[in-house]
Amino acid sequence: MRFRQNLVWLLLVLAMGAFVALDLGRYLSFEQLKASQTNFAQLHAEQPLTVAAVYFVVYVLATALSIPGAVIITLVGGAVFGLWQGLLLVSFASTIGATLAFLASRFVLREWVEARFGQRLADINVGVDKEGSFYLFTLRLIPVVPFFLINLLMGLTRMKTWTFYWVSQLGMLAGTAVYVNAGTQLAQLESLQGILSPALLGSFVLLGIFPLIARRIVAAIQKRKVYARWADQRPKSFDRNLIVIGGGAGGLVSAYIAAAVKAKVTLIEAHKMGGDCLNYGCVPSKALIKSAKLAHQMRHASKYGLSDATPSFSFKAVMQRVHDVIKAIEPHDSIERYTGLGVEVLQGYGRLVNPWTVEVALNDGTTGPDGTPKVVRLTARSIVIAAGARPFVPPLPGLDDVGYVTSDTLWDAFAQLDEVPQRLVVLGGGPIGCELAQSFARLGSHVTQVEMGERLMVREDAEVSELAKASLEADGVQVLTGHQALRCEMVDGEKTLVVEHAGSKKRIAFDQLLCAVGRVARLQGYGLEDLGIPTHRTVDTNEYLQTIYPNIYAAGDVAGPFQFTHTAAHQAWYAAVNALFGDWKLFKADYSVIPWATFIDPEVARVGLNEQEAQEKNIAYEVTKYGIDDLDRAIADSEACGFVKVLTVPGQDKILGVTIVGAHAADVLAEYVLAMKHGLGLNKILGTIHTYPTMAEANKYAAGEWKRAHAPQRLLAWMKKYHDWRRG
Repeated sequence: MRFRQNLVWLLLVLAMGAFVALDLGRYLSFEQLKASQTNFAQLHAEQPLTVAAVYFVVYVLATALSIPGAVIITLVGGAVFGLWQGLLLVSFASTIGATLAFLASRFVLREWVEARFGQRLADINVGVDKEGSFYLFTLRLIPVVPFFLINLLMGLTRMKTWTFYWVSQLGMLAGTAVYVNAGTQLAQLESLQGILSPALLGSFVLLGIFPLIARRIVAAIQKRKVYARWADQRPKSFDRNLIVIGGGAGGLVSAYIAAAVKAKVTLIEAHKMGGDCLNYGCVPSKALIKSAKLAHQMRHASKYGLSDATPSFSFKAVMQRVHDVIKAIEPHDSIERYTGLGVEVLQGYGRLVNPWTVEVALNDGTTGPDGTPKVVRLTARSIVIAAGARPFVPPLPGLDDVGYVTSDTLWDAFAQLDEVPQRLVVLGGGPIGCELAQSFARLGSHVTQVEMGERLMVREDAEVSELAKASLEADGVQVLTGHQALRCEMVDGEKTLVVEHAGSKKRIAFDQLLCAVGRVARLQGYGLEDLGIPTHRTVDTNEYLQTIYPNIYAAGDVAGPFQFTHTAAHQAWYAAVNALFGDWKLFKADYSVIPWATFIDPEVARVGLNEQEAQEKNIAYEVTKYGIDDLDRAIADSEACGFVKVLTVPGQDKILGVTIVGAHAADVLAEYVLAMKHGLGLNKILGTIHTYPTMAEANKYAAGEWKRAHAPQRLLAWMKKYHDWRRG
């Protein structure tokens, strides 16, 4: 492959060299063309087929090699062959030559460009896959844009060759016709400037803009079509500017933004304000993790020069603390707070009636004439769906018979227990499963964690998975990877889970079973199906978070692709701003720098690419790794475990991604999130003063490792000679 690429490079260089050395450019001047017009015409009269064939080949080669002078060659076509034959020859020759240039660029340059700019090219390819044909056609309509540049750049993308060919053929036709026709009038032309008059240039620009205008018109027609079935239900005026369905992170932020810009907004929540994060996820799990960590530290107090002690505690008190923490944070997300901010909050079940109307069955105790919950109808110009997600419960035979809890229900279910579950089975090896498995093991449960995949936390690099597994096993968790859960059974009054591994089956007895195999978006129960809004794993949206109805948006877990509180809030900004101001300007949701963390001990935090993703996407990278076991603060805290791993562009300090494993990893990661968001490299981090002694110094030392690996060895050798000379 490399030999063939080099061979193509050599042929291209030789061809261009010959063009320059033989001064072939002198034949591609306007003056030379006019002087030779009679000779060309006579030669064509004597040998029409031969001249046409030679002309066609020359045009193809000139275009394929991106040789300047395509305008002159096109004029020759008009002058010699006339309008229609010239148009036919030039149209096909230019398109074939452009396609050859496209393929040459792809063959010779794309591998190198992908290695250096892989992520950026990947983002461009996403756009090309969606609308590449449209933009190529627009560019082809404007002859002011150098066509050879379009050929070379498009060759670096994933655009299909046939697509490039036919779009180019159609797109260049108008400009080709203008130049070929000018060639037929060559005797009257005084210069090339005479071809492209200001009026003609303006016409081409308008021609290029036309597809954009047409696109707007098509969008308006599609919009009219999608709303057609609801035309008679569209309100003449609206009660509100925005209605938000769901009071989790996405819904709260959407409502907050709307109120902040003085829009009239109603937030509808069927259950608890704060959603999953406050009531079932982030907050209670971190409260439990803290209690479990303290119990672990007591058992291992000798690490700190103290005496090991067996913690004595009431499990009910631990769970009560979890609920106390929730109550302490509740005011941040309360009805009272948001009402004070200017948000109307309704507690009840919202259902989409049409694209502008939401019907709310209130659950505040008020009833209608028939005794059912009172129903109110609200209208709004825009609606944001932020219905969140729920735990996925696998369809295991016998699961309902033995009973189970999820990451949502365990907080109330376990609060009723006098003791920590003695035998706990955790289904799932993702972040939620790992956090809860370790926490309950540290509180005294005998935990068995069952994961169907070959390793825990499969989205992380293999070394991170191994470290996580070792950490959980050190706390007493029996980790069973590669084990598929088959069914649940009651055997002699005892609950059991049957699993299969490498063809053999075994039973695991348990007292409690926790399903933590992932979460699924809430897609039913509030009218998506009635409006025909497409859903798959999540609500289908475009890059502006719009559904098929441009005034209905989705944000948070229900929209995907990430299921984090911070990404729900991030999406909510785009959804709210687009919903309120989209008639003037729409903003594409930006997922370029998304951090996340798993709060096991040691923590795992990441932003951007890790190694396995870079390899899957064929993105070239360098790895710089700094061991936290060498960090002074980590040693002082007896937390000297883990590492900082930074992926950078080869030979550059630009950060592609960072994985940190260690104490407070999620906090330490913030510096890299900021750096990636604002295009700062490792040199900037290295040049920043970090407080000593802190865990954040690990970032500076990682940058120092990169710097040492890229030290200018030749310059340093000369510096040594200089200093030797200075010593005499």
